[in-house]
Amino acid sequence: MLLVNPVRSGARELALFLTPEPGAEAKAVEETIEAMLLRLEEFCSLADLIRSDTSQILEENIPVLKAKLTEMRGIYAIVERLEAFVKMVGHHVAFLEADVLQTERDHGAFPQALRRWLGSAGLPSFRNKSPCSGAISAHCKLRLPDYAPATAPS
Repeated sequence: MLLVNPVRSGARELALFLTPEPGAEAKAVEETIEAMLLRLEEFCSLADLIRSDTSQILEENIPVLKAKLTEMRGIYAIVERLEAFVKMVGHHVAFLEADVLQTERDHGAFPQALRRWLGSAGLPSFRNKSPCSGAISAHCKLRLPDYAPATAPS
């Protein structure tokens, strides 16, 4: 029995030596948890900052975008009216061209040199006339302001 006591006491001493100190381990875990909590707090504050910046940007830019959208709709409406105007003018030009061709067939076309010579002679019937005179005056009543406003929106 004498031999058993020294072995037991030696085993106890060895076990105490090999067992880590619980205070040191707990302190290391606590420091790690504190570092992780600090990083989590930084992340949350960064997320809040991004969220507030996003909200501010949206509050400032959405009304501007809506105003631009309204302006673009107005511009598209003007473009559509101008397209209708151009189409109508093209239609009237086609009728006028058909009338001119028919008149040239009916009365014969003067050669260009003869027209210049008669025009330089001062004969009023061969001078250039405004396109809105005589029988075609009804065609010249097309007015652009009827299809588009005088000033473009800015």
